[in-house]
Amino acid sequence: MTRLSVNINKIATIRNARGGNNPDLVRVALDCERFGAQGITVHPRPDERHIRYQDVLDLSPVVTTEFNIEGNPDDRFIELVKRVKPAQVTLVPDAPDAITSNAGWDTVRHADHLRRLVDTFKADGIRVSIFVDADEKMVDGAKAVGTDRIELYTEPYAAAFATDREAAVAPFVRAAQRAHELGLGLNAGHDLSLDNLRFFNERVPNLDEVSIGHALISDALYYGLENTIQMYLRELA
Repeated sequence: MTRLSVNINKIATIRNARGGNNPDLVRVALDCERFGAQGITVHPRPDERHIRYQDVLDLSPVVTTEFNIEGNPDDRFIELVKRVKPAQVTLVPDAPDAITSNAGWDTVRHADHLRRLVDTFKADGIRVSIFVDADEKMVDGAKAVGTDRIELYTEPYAAAFATDREAAVAPFVRAAQRAHELGLGLNAGHDLSLDNLRFFNERVPNLDEVSIGHALISDALYYGLENTIQMYLRELA
């Protein structure tokens, strides 16, 4: 079964809108685990507009499932990850002013940089995943720099799903097959939802983990957090 990691950035966004500590991010993370989530994902950005660096430090000692920290590996991010030593770090090439992640790494062009990062994190026993587009050349490049896993950027799949789902998923199937041939673990994330998740999971082989935040938290406004997590888990069964 593909594992579900819940990205709790949107919970932090709600909290930050009013200040204070409501909703309590740590409590929500623990509730997500209690309700069946198999991982917690956070994506701290330099401006701390949602997840704060202190949040990561607060979550680290209490998260008992897989803790995944994703983000653009600037110096502050690297220092944070090395201090926390999560189960997994996901390297994402975000511009500082990006609203959300919008592209994967060019693993060929940035090979030297990525290789140094991978070596740095793996030396601390942290599993490394690189965020990539569904492009077999980028998968090959990720393997060449020594990463443990890749995370496929799934927004293009989600955007095309309603028009032609088979065409939308085809490049992801090819990328997944190539990752498996190379011995890479496979994650996926971005705009996966109750509408498109089951089809993606059924078609894309050897999928280890999906990271879902925006859609899941939005659905929880209607269905409740516990029920929503169970609904997503059923899509992955």
